[in-house]
Amino acid sequence: MVPEFTPQPFPLPGHHPFVAPYWADVDTRLGGDVFYRQSRDPQLLARLAQDLAPAVPPGDPPPQPTWAFVATWDRVAYFGAASDKVNTFQAVLASDGVTCFVLLNYGDLQWTTGIANQGDPRTGLGGIPAQAGFNSGDDVHYYNVPGSRTPAVQTLSHRSNLGVPGRWAFRVDHFEATEGPPETPGSLSKTPEAPWSSSAPPKTPSVSPNSPRTREEQVYVCGS
Repeated sequence: MVPEFTPQPFPLPGHHPFVAPYWADVDTRLGGDVFYRQSRDPQLLARLAQDLAPAVPPGDPPPQPTWAFVATWDRVAYFGAASDKVNTFQAVLASDGVTCFVLLNYGDLQWTTGIANQGDPRTGLGGIPAQAGFNSGDDVHYYNVPGSRTPAVQTLSHRSNLGVPGRWAFRVDHFEATEGPPETPGSLSKTPEAPWSSSAPPKTPSVSPNSPRTREEQVYVCGS
């Protein structure tokens, strides 16, 4: 467990395995909910396999997960908030018992920083912005999503390494970081005018991260 609310770049000291969809000072006392569950539901796993397929190199067997863990932060506020700004994001772990994937999904991101990390209480910006990615705990296999700990982390819902804005996926049983197109400081500092391109035409998300969902369905924005 990593108890700190101040995000740090990966790798982390102390050999902590850690998946961080949006490591920041979330405070649900000021708004929002966190949902999580394990699932072997065939329909969910089939749609998850479809969403993970672009993360597999051509010629490799397609993903066929048999288990998933889904955690969703739905419209969560930040520590010290003096506004109604909220974020929606999600982490999904999927495995067939041999191959393992991390899927990160982003809906609307309105803030980057709580006040304990020098953020502005009215805007939720400034200070030390959120970190995204994962850390295997071996000091070798880790990934910092581009824009982490900079103001550009707020644009994660507009960027991708798969060609689907707001979706990032990685195979983690042996490290494979599917990279998006080269990014420059200028491209990271503003919202792209069009979805990022990839070697294949962009896919339409199965379910938009901002689609209306019931309380029970707020568990998987790509295939509830």
